[in-house]
Amino acid sequence: MSTSSTTPSSVGVAPWRPLFLTHISKTDSPELVFTSLHPAESKDSPVPYVPRARTCIYRGMWAELPENKYNEAPKNDRVYESDLLTLTTDVRMAKVPEIFASSPGHGDVSQSQGSGGGGPVEAVFWVKEVMTQWRIRGEAYIVGEDIEGSGEESSGTRTVKNKVGERMRVVKEDGKEGWSWGTELTAHFGNLSPGMRGSFRNPVPGSPVSIPPKDKNLGLGQQVNDLHDAVARKNFRVIIIKPDEVEQVDLTVPDRARRWKYTFVGPNGGETGARGKEVGEWQVEELWP
Repeated sequence: MSTSSTTPSSVGVAPWRPLFLTHISKTDSPELVFTSLHPAESKDSPVPYVPRARTCIYRGMWAELPENKYNEAPKNDRVYESDLLTLTTDVRMAKVPEIFASSPGHGDVSQSQGSGGGGPVEAVFWVKEVMTQWRIRGEAYIVGEDIEGSGEESSGTRTVKNKVGERMRVVKEDGKEGWSWGTELTAHFGNLSPGMRGSFRNPVPGSPVSIPPKDKNLGLGQQVNDLHDAVARKNFRVIIIKPDEVEQVDLTVPDRARRWKYTFVGPNGGETGARGKEVGEWQVEELWP
C-alpha cells in the first residue's frame, strides 16, 4: 500500500470542524461555491489571474467517506480522520489545470493529467437551515489514478501525499499500514450514483455541440455500474481542500450577527481562542460581522 509518503502529524481536531459537520448534516444537498484562479487569457491583462466560481457538491472529509449502502467498492478501514474537504470533478474541466497553474511550485499545468496541484482556492457554503455561512480558504490537491501503483511516484503524487498527509490524524493504529490512497479514490467513485459516474463519459465539457465527439464512447445520459470503467475512471478526480483559514458568519439573529475567523498557525501555535479555549494549531478570533 502507498502509505510510505504519508506522514500524518499530531495536528489536533480543528475547532470549527464539529459545528461545521453538524451544520452540513442538516442540508439535503451540501452545495458549495468553489473558486479557483484562472490564468489571464490576454498577455496584456493587468493581472495574471482572474477568479472562476462554480457550484459543486461537498463529498465529505478526506479519509472519512460517508456511508452509502449502495457503494460496492472496497473501503479502507477508518484509521484516519482529517479536516480536509473533498469534492469530485472531471479532469477535463477548467478547475483542474487552474489548480496546477496557480500552484506555488508544486506542479504546473503540463502535469495536470495526474495527481498534484496546490493552488489557492475558496469554498463558500450557505447553510440556510441554520442561517450560517462558512467560507473556507486554502490549497487544493488533485487525486488521480496515478496516486498509487507500481514504479516510481511522480513529483505530483509525492506532493499530494506529503501535503495532505500533514493533516491526516491517526485514530486507529491497527490497520494503518494497509490504508490505500487508490482504494480511497475508487470508494469515492463508488459513492456516486451510476448516472453521476456516467457523466465522466460525457463529451468534453465546454466543447462545441456543433462538433460531435470523435470518441464514440462519449455521450450524455450514460449509466456506469463498473467501478473500473476505463473511460469514466480516466476522467474522474477527487479534489482535496486543505484549509488555512475558515470564517463562520452566524445570522440566526439578524440584529445580533456574529462572525469568527479560524486561522491555521501550525503545530506549535498553542493559541488561546476568543472563546477562551486552547485550540492548539488554530487561532480563533471573533470579528464584527
